[in-house]
Amino acid sequence: MTVTKGLDYSILNNKIGAKAYKGLCSAVIYGPNASGKTNIIGAMEVFKTIILRGNIRNNGSRNMPNAAVNTLELIPNNTNTEKKPVEFSITFIDNDILFEYQLSLDIGNFMEYDYERRILSESLSVNKKMVFSRNSTLEFGDFKVIKDYLINEFEDNVVGATTLAKSNLNDEELFLMSGFKAMFSAKLVNIITNWLEDKFMVIYRGDILHLVKKFSEPKKQTVYIEKTVNEAARMFGINSNAIGYIVPEDDTETKLCSIFDGINANTLVDAEVFESYGTIRFVNMFPLVIYALLNGGTLVVDEFDASIHPMALMSIINIFHNDDINTKNAQLIFNTHNPIFLNSNLFRRDEIKFVERDDATHCSILYSLSDFGTSGEKGVRKHEDYMKNYFISRYGAIKDIDFTSIFENIQNDRKEV
Repeated sequence: MTVTKGLDYSILNNKIGAKAYKGLCSAVIYGPNASGKTNIIGAMEVFKTIILRGNIRNNGSRNMPNAAVNTLELIPNNTNTEKKPVEFSITFIDNDILFEYQLSLDIGNFMEYDYERRILSESLSVNKKMVFSRNSTLEFGDFKVIKDYLINEFEDNVVGATTLAKSNLNDEELFLMSGFKAMFSAKLVNIITNWLEDKFMVIYRGDILHLVKKFSEPKKQTVYIEKTVNEAARMFGINSNAIGYIVPEDDTETKLCSIFDGINANTLVDAEVFESYGTIRFVNMFPLVIYALLNGGTLVVDEFDASIHPMALMSIINIFHNDDINTKNAQLIFNTHNPIFLNSNLFRRDEIKFVERDDATHCSILYSLSDFGTSGEKGVRKHEDYMKNYFISRYGAIKDIDFTSIFENIQNDRKEV
């Protein structure tokens, strides 16, 4: 990670033992259409789902916006002529433990059905100490680093457990979620899966985000109004008196509705009928922002700024950068086309990312503004006009698009008829 000066409040500090680990509060990703911005977020969701599912087999469900979550043959680059490994890795801190987990998969070529998939490598490290490493064989590190999380009487059965684990590997199943969880440390695996489920919030295709509140014992026709969300919605500019959730008589799922002061009782209207798309999207998204900040979560959103005013987004970004509010080390990551965030007063250079795709290979590269350095002809210095420089293609990740020729051809064709 490149560390730059300025916006020091954007740095998260986690101390584990005697060592301090640093991370960024936020990151914004830029690039032209079809450059791979959404694929980066989609890959995070795929990796998360594979871990929680515990295998690299397809899932029969087809109702996810990210089809690659359930149909893994969509993952390989469609221009590959040779099979290449698909690699994932993640590093995160939870419960004062530094986790590093890595997977390398052989899942065949793009859209290669019935391919015999296999896990090429898999490894887990805790506080920089290797716990297990799976390649052609399964190797174990020093269990002292996780001694407080091992199953009862593990020390008495360590030889048998390791021998059994090595002889029962399945090519399509994650050792983390099978043998390691069953025979070594369900407690440690539960910390990992709880973080993935509760704190790693990946919103793929944010333009179709639709969150619905559910209650354990809902009362029919009862309206639930969340004070915090309504306070934010009023600042955002709702058209009704309030926003609430109602459980219909014939359904167990709540629906978002606009609430008006009626003569005898509150008047309810489906929010999608009365409120703007931006308002509804904001109301759906804001609880995730609250949850991330209260619980130290990582919120990753595709097109976070779609239909939401930049001033509202700037306020949210500044909250993630505010040490007095972001006390749990929450993170915000999103992609955008809006150049207004290319601002040295809003983001550090290492928080501004770019994605550029090679048109021949369809492969994308990800780099940050800080990668240009601060000296030389291509150096990027603090307080430069990042937006202007981006539009004159100093940083790449932008295309010169001119539709004039298309309309000239249309006019010429009409003249010839």
